[in-house]
Amino acid sequence: MSNSSKFLRDSIHGNTALNEFEIEVMDSPQIQRLRRIKQLGFISLVYPGANHSRLEHSIGTMFLGSKLADHLELSDYDKRLVRIAALLHDVGHGPFSHVSEAVLDVKHEALTAKVIEETSLNDIISKEFDTKKIIDIINGKGSLGPIISGELDVDRMDYLIRDSHYTGVAYGIIDVDRIIANLKLKRYLILDIKGVQAAEEALVARYQMYPSVYQHHTTRILNAMFRRALRKLFNENVVKSEEIYKYDDSDMICICRNVDENESEGLKFVKDIINRLDNRNLLKNVSSTSLNQFEKPQEVFEIDKKTLNKCEKEIGEDKGIDKDYVILNIPEYPRFDEMKTQVAVGEELFHLSEISSIVKALQTARFNYPDICLYVPKEDRDKFKNFKLEDYLDLPEKSKNKFDTIHVQQSKLFE
Repeated sequence: MSNSSKFLRDSIHGNTALNEFEIEVMDSPQIQRLRRIKQLGFISLVYPGANHSRLEHSIGTMFLGSKLADHLELSDYDKRLVRIAALLHDVGHGPFSHVSEAVLDVKHEALTAKVIEETSLNDIISKEFDTKKIIDIINGKGSLGPIISGELDVDRMDYLIRDSHYTGVAYGIIDVDRIIANLKLKRYLILDIKGVQAAEEALVARYQMYPSVYQHHTTRILNAMFRRALRKLFNENVVKSEEIYKYDDSDMICICRNVDENESEGLKFVKDIINRLDNRNLLKNVSSTSLNQFEKPQEVFEIDKKTLNKCEKEIGEDKGIDKDYVILNIPEYPRFDEMKTQVAVGEELFHLSEISSIVKALQTARFNYPDICLYVPKEDRDKFKNFKLEDYLDLPEKSKNKFDTIHVQQSKLFE
């Protein structure tokens, strides 16, 4: 890039050039905080090498965004817009990234907008850009939005490669160059038919990363434990949820370790949970109900929090366990937006799922791995020998015609 004054050496993409303005943005406290936020939250307790930061991912997204902008032959101004939007796209993430986000009433994109508009970052960005344009791009709006936040965007491309690299799994290896070389920008990004195989590989990679990394059975336990502790901190007014973007991972760990456990039952719980996480004394999975046994697995994700809380309370009362230590966990919805990618076949456009039998198969296969799990302290495991979740929770109708036994135990391959 022109007018470069510094190169950063990225572990994935190599040298990444920055100009003086980008260095000023990079050196802001808001961006530097991302150094202290792990990209994958607590997954380093499963994969010890997964200690990469949210800042590393932001730099990688900027690199790929710049590469795609060059391919699309955008104007110099638009290229710089894309680069800054990519660098800033995760600046609103709270501690441990998506782990804390699940406890909030707002998405990290809304907090990102708040940070850009209401902190000293605004003064820096406004020197060259309209901050509202940057926010729109981050949210996938306008002609440049799909580059950062779309069906097949540079954000996803970077985190798949990066997360695969640092966890050591082989699933996230995708042909980024092939994908970028076959993209063109209209109202949204359109993939040429020659790039379909590379897009299929990217989608299959993400499908495989879910059970092995993002929704690994131990990852889900770790996340569920911390989220419950974080809710207690909010309820006890130790931390304000609307200010979560001001904290980093270390801040939150120190707060949890230093609460006065004698002050309330809630803070006693927080102290115990952080001790358990520190020493990897985790809750255990005593019940697993696979989603692919249901006729309509999507209905599981419609179960509301109030229903889950009632179920946890009843289980706790029946088994003689504090309800705070009974966690009924619904997996994250396996959303694969890449399926909607527009593919150009001559003069016609089709969704990727319409022209790829592999992608079409994943529309159903994505429910093979997720399961509803019940977590309790390991000393209480023996109380659940004959436990049946359906005695406490109304579940969707089971499938009578679908042959679903092949994948029921498939998740065990990743244990």
